[in-house]
Amino acid sequence: MDAACKTLTLQAFDYHLPQELIAQFPLENRDQSRMLVLDRATGQMAHHQFFELPSFLKPGDLVVINNTRVLHARLTGKRRGFSGKVGFLLLAPHPTDPEVWSCLMKPARKLKPGTVVELEGGNGAPEATVVIEGHDPDANGKGWVRLNLGTYATAHELMEALGEVPIPPYLNRDPVEADQHTYQTVFAKTPGSQAAPTAGLHFTPEVFDALREKGVQVEEVTLSVSTGTFRNINVEEISQHRMDPEQYHIPPSVAKAIGETRARGGRIVAIGTTVAKTLESSAARHQGVVQAESAWSELFIYPGFNFQVVDVLLTNFHLPRTTLLMLVSAFAGREPVLAAYDEAVRENYRFFSYGDCMLIR
Repeated sequence: MDAACKTLTLQAFDYHLPQELIAQFPLENRDQSRMLVLDRATGQMAHHQFFELPSFLKPGDLVVINNTRVLHARLTGKRRGFSGKVGFLLLAPHPTDPEVWSCLMKPARKLKPGTVVELEGGNGAPEATVVIEGHDPDANGKGWVRLNLGTYATAHELMEALGEVPIPPYLNRDPVEADQHTYQTVFAKTPGSQAAPTAGLHFTPEVFDALREKGVQVEEVTLSVSTGTFRNINVEEISQHRMDPEQYHIPPSVAKAIGETRARGGRIVAIGTTVAKTLESSAARHQGVVQAESAWSELFIYPGFNFQVVDVLLTNFHLPRTTLLMLVSAFAGREPVLAAYDEAVRENYRFFSYGDCMLIR
């Protein structure tokens, strides 16, 4: 196998991370997180803090954020007549029936079609039930459930009352009340995600004020973060991996702002891999031009990909062997990115969703 082929194997995106560097909780002040700055042209690295972000941008640059809001999509309960707990991670409603949702089930082997689950009704809320519509036990426990809403007007209302924000499983802890707020960006608006766009977690109103004072424009897109972002890769040759679809929306103001930024020589700054995926998905559909649209993305970005929109990327540190690490490696080069990760480990950066970040320019 030649060197080029080796970079497309799963093991090429592995790295050693001490468990103690996985951030279990966020910092009290979001914008105090550390920020490793990587220069793509030289490979040089520098250590800063996130609140310094505006100093690395220029008047006329365009910052694009993902305004998705994480659903309280994790529901737990008991099978009727049994005592053991079962759980669901609700993903998306059926196109024609808003009470039927695709979901990840756990443990899937116990949740046969027709099973009734009595949901836990926390904080005095009445119980609801879920009737299993059917699932494929070989598809990572993915299937369909019908929500019997009872006194709730909508599935979202039921989730808000009975559900929890689905913090990442690698935290290996139960959610706490604070997660309902800290696992959302301060600009979260559009409900629909099962995971946070974590690069956005560092922002505060003060940082946005500083960007405006610098003459940096800020625009919003929406990508509903789901299994297309966090599903594991189960093939050794990464080019064989297929992404689950995720829905995105680009307003006309964003398409217009990108064109104007390009015309004045400014840079497009993607806040997170989800924004990069959104913008590059639209460009791939439309001969390199981002257009206002609502669509589904199955774009898999890995080394060899030609970025047509994004000039600067802010991103957290990602798990080994993941599509997110591969996207970042496509943007900055696998070797420079892994070298930056090694540097972050040496310097005791905090990793993953509640951790520190990288600015790649």
